[in-house]
Amino acid sequence: MTHSEQICILGGGFGGLYTALRLSQLPWPRSEKPNIALVDQSDRFLFSPFLYELMTGELQTWEIAPPFEEILANTGVRFIQSAVSSIDPEQRQVQLQDSSELSYDHLVLALGGETPVDRVPGAAEHALTFRSISDAYRLEERLRVLEESGADKIRIAIIGGGYCGVELACKLADRLQERGRLRLIEQSDQILRTSPPFNQEAARHALEKRGIWIDLETTTESVSAEGIALRYKDQLDSLPVDVVLWTAGIGVSEIIQSLPFKHNPRGQIITTATLQVVDHPEVFGLGDLADCRDAEGKQVPNTAQAAFQQADYAAWNVWAASTGRPLLPFRYVHLGELLTLGTDAAAFSGFGLKLDGPVAYTLRRLAYLYRLPTLEHQLKVGLNWIVQPLIARISS
Repeated sequence: MTHSEQICILGGGFGGLYTALRLSQLPWPRSEKPNIALVDQSDRFLFSPFLYELMTGELQTWEIAPPFEEILANTGVRFIQSAVSSIDPEQRQVQLQDSSELSYDHLVLALGGETPVDRVPGAAEHALTFRSISDAYRLEERLRVLEESGADKIRIAIIGGGYCGVELACKLADRLQERGRLRLIEQSDQILRTSPPFNQEAARHALEKRGIWIDLETTTESVSAEGIALRYKDQLDSLPVDVVLWTAGIGVSEIIQSLPFKHNPRGQIITTATLQVVDHPEVFGLGDLADCRDAEGKQVPNTAQAAFQQADYAAWNVWAASTGRPLLPFRYVHLGELLTLGTDAAAFSGFGLKLDGPVAYTLRRLAYLYRLPTLEHQLKVGLNWIVQPLIARISS
């Protein structure tokens, strides 16, 4: 190469961060070491499957959201904290909100998805989402005010009976105990539609055990400061609610939808099995914003597990494209499904195993500990998990 490759990675979630880390580890010839830039609007990576544990105090922010600067130290990857304003595929440039520009030879799009709260009147103004550390802090503050009030019951409506809705409902019920009055609202006829039957049943049992009301085949018509309007069949009911949490659906940002690429009806970018954007081989797309079929033609799910696996292939294929090697088609491997169902409870289905309760909870903890981004952070968190119960026991 006559110049250093410019590799720009937009988004520091599972897809983006793990692509950057893997790229920094690949055997680049000394004369061909690329300039790798990772861009994210937050200063911290979020291990999103553990976000629920913040609400119950089981984990702390530093454990699930280490700073990018700490993670990327000594990797050669440059971190830029900024939001993306626009992308120009023709000029191969990215415009950032701080008015700076980044040129690229290869671009990795891993900006993730968004929770679409603009589909129901009042939801954008009055409902809370639960995708980020900021979302968790906003919910924590709202709960703190309610818990300190003299209210006999704290009424929470959770829109969406998918993974986030079910897991969040169980955690909040365990936190609020007898003061909580929770309602889970799902538009279809069952919760966790894509989950294995065992996990569905474990989740239903966990919700019922905690007294969480489940509204199936129910749509949310509007959200206000005082409550929500729900429609079940032909009946419309208005219910007073203290907190509305919106967890339903995944949307794609306007920036991604506006790009001159091939999109599916949901606005996702269509990629090849090598994770390259159709007709734009210098651009790679992964995670929630990508519509991808793997090497065997199977639809790749938009999950953290899939994004984590895609990162390895994206890094390899960027490296291969830069060094004249063949690219590898992505092969998705389903590693089972883990759900947290409250404090000290979870469910797991996979590899012929079906587990729930404390055993599944421990398995989930260990599996996700292994997935934390660096060995140093894994050791710090793992040691804290060992030490904290000992300190608590001594203190008591």
